[in-house]
Amino acid sequence: MTPVRCAVWGSPIAHSLSPVLHRAAYAALGLTDWTYERREVDEGSFDEAFRALDDSWRGLSLTMPLKEAALAAADQVTDTAAETGAANTLVRSDAGWTAHNTDVHGIQVALREAGCLTPSHALLLGSGATARSAVAALAAAGTRRITFMVRDRVRPETLDQAGRAGLEVAQVSMGQWLPADVVISTVPPHVVGGLPDFPPATQTGGQVLLDVVYGSGRTPLQEAAAAAGWVIQEGTAMLLHQATEQVRLMTGRPAPLAAMRAALAAALAQRSAG
Repeated sequence: MTPVRCAVWGSPIAHSLSPVLHRAAYAALGLTDWTYERREVDEGSFDEAFRALDDSWRGLSLTMPLKEAALAAADQVTDTAAETGAANTLVRSDAGWTAHNTDVHGIQVALREAGCLTPSHALLLGSGATARSAVAALAAAGTRRITFMVRDRVRPETLDQAGRAGLEVAQVSMGQWLPADVVISTVPPHVVGGLPDFPPATQTGGQVLLDVVYGSGRTPLQEAAAAAGWVIQEGTAMLLHQATEQVRLMTGRPAPLAAMRAALAAALAQRSAG
């Protein structure tokens, strides 16, 4: 039986829970000839590693810092990947490699699960590739205004994307907290400042914070938001739902959400116990 190979690439990659999710999906779908690996690949080694893939390879999940490199390497690019300028998924077919961005789907579903349906104003920390996925997700949800919180300046390509989506855009310095319906952080926890000034929730049920970071327990930002009465949506929710879309694209089968969710919960419990 010839194996069908998939993997997640990035740097650092040891913390990635993508293998847990994809392997659980293959088991539930009865895809006994499918494998899913984890590989440390940075921007400098991506091109050589990608060119070395043989015909047994079906799909790649890409995490930081490879989302823009993956987009450039693809033979075809979906509209969402082109709009966000980033690809977290490469899927091989007879026509070559196609770049997808399933982070947008992951953010959309994670926010809906937390009760954040049509946020009017979003505060978005960071302006890189993942932030552009958040912009696309928010625009699709009907958001009218985004304020970027950054250390220096918003990346021009991210501003251009927000402008094309018809969003009203503002910028504040890191730690300059404003009232918002939702806060999405795409930056490392140590970057976030001004947490004693995190605004208290003013809406019934609380506003939503989505911090895409996962793997080391609650971040200081999550702790501050929880203390202020906000609803906390874990980064693992985004991870789960973007992975279900990856499984669908790579296998051509509906993703087994329940099996993947259970495997993720077990892996997180094991990490916490360890």
